[in-house]
Amino acid sequence: MVIAYNDALHVSEAVRSALSQGDAVGEVIAVDDASTDGTGATLDALARAEPRLRVLHRGENSGGCGSPRNDGLRAATGRYVMFLDSDDVLPPGAVPALLAAAREHGAPVAAGACVRRELPARRDVPWQPGLYRAPAVHDSPAAAPKLVRDTLCVNKLYARDFLIGNGIAFPEGRYHYEDFVFTARVLAAAPRIATVPDTVYVWHVRRAAARPSISLDRKDVANWRQRIEAHRTVLRTLADAGQPELARAAATKFLDHDLRMYVRELHTRGADYRAEWWRLTRDHVATFEAEAVDAAYAPARWLARVILASPAPRDLARLTELAARPGRLLPPYATGPDGAPVWSADLPEVRLDGLGAGDGADPSDEEVPGAAAPARLPVVIDAEPVLGTDGGLLRIRVHDLYRRLAEAGPVSIDIVLHRRRDDRPGPMRTGALSPTADGTAWTAALALDLAPLTELPGTRPAEPEAWDLTARVICSDGTRLGATLRPAGPGMRRRMLPSRQRLVLLAQPYATTGGALALRVASGPRSVWKIAARRLGR
Repeated sequence: MVIAYNDALHVSEAVRSALSQGDAVGEVIAVDDASTDGTGATLDALARAEPRLRVLHRGENSGGCGSPRNDGLRAATGRYVMFLDSDDVLPPGAVPALLAAAREHGAPVAAGACVRRELPARRDVPWQPGLYRAPAVHDSPAAAPKLVRDTLCVNKLYARDFLIGNGIAFPEGRYHYEDFVFTARVLAAAPRIATVPDTVYVWHVRRAAARPSISLDRKDVANWRQRIEAHRTVLRTLADAGQPELARAAATKFLDHDLRMYVRELHTRGADYRAEWWRLTRDHVATFEAEAVDAAYAPARWLARVILASPAPRDLARLTELAARPGRLLPPYATGPDGAPVWSADLPEVRLDGLGAGDGADPSDEEVPGAAAPARLPVVIDAEPVLGTDGGLLRIRVHDLYRRLAEAGPVSIDIVLHRRRDDRPGPMRTGALSPTADGTAWTAALALDLAPLTELPGTRPAEPEAWDLTARVICSDGTRLGATLRPAGPGMRRRMLPSRQRLVLLAQPYATTGGALALRVASGPRSVWKIAARRLGR
């Protein structure tokens, strides 16, 4: 079923993606949540040409996604149901893949891979890829607690009798993060779940949309309050169903995913937001079992412990860097009375356990594009871009971390540029690392030639391209550490460079929200003129 509110521009594509699944789809129910922009008329026109499409019109807008989905669920007549938002699509073969898995294994729930597609760049980021690497059958969610990490309701096929028989529905009305609660109710009923590696849902992310989605509209602290309330309901639902393992896993997921995501943005918020966010977070995380906090990956559990230990916001720069993916632990590197690493001299109770290479580190594929599960320390690598008429270079400084890096013996560093919109790798630069005199860091200088970036397949000469930089430190003991770069020095300004191929390049180093070094590169006089004209227009 497709739900829509004031989305006439995209709803046709969503409905057609469902209808194009072939005989596996017996009916498509579209629920118009009292739109005022012509969405209802668009759906009615589609229904006149497609007998499998049935349109329901709500008389009053619900203010959320739960009520229209419940309307569609009550109206459905098929044996299985799926949910689809009006601005997303089902890729070809999605429903047949899920339907085959559900039937083969007698599973009332079948789930598949989802990608978050950044538009207009069309960059695909896998959602919870570790859950969908290979086909699997779980006799109950308790046998695979990490299933709680996939809170989406849309990349799954459900037996309608299973939902109705267990009284499973979405929260009604203006309820944000309703899919968290619905998914918890599904897991609490302990169904057999079949998973497939096929991509079954494309989640469109439009950051420049006039009306941002709920998950992207995080500038007001009310969004965090709503997220916490939904998560509290998740924990209660799982605990009340006698699923303590799932409840603990859901608490750990909150730290690994939700907490890190919001902490990365905390330094961009005002003082009032930070104070209220901090209070809400402390109150919520204080209810978690110690086992759930300890099970989180190292960056997340350290973040949680700092927040619990301090009654007021503090160390925002360090917290932001630690919450990045991959995390970076900025100095100072304090130790407690027993010599163990701690957050700071005035918070010795916040121990930084698991600082061995890879111990407790997050192995998510989202950490470092292209990295093949290297060992990870939250190491800090400063990079100073120096751009000039004869090209440029990166001055690299790799900081030690409680002697853990020194024990591995860094010898060289690879820097790779990745075009953000499609994650296409660009040129790689390799340089030897030399220890500093005081033994606290290693340095290198790598040539930075930006001209080849404009010659890669798919390049758009008339538009500026964003490039992320990732590093890999190679050590004498065989350890390979993946990291992003932290911008340093005075070189963070736009520079115009000559180019034999394009006549001129415009390069802008900048820091991402998570504090990583990135580049915007434009090429050719036309592109440079367009950027200059936009700046003059502002």
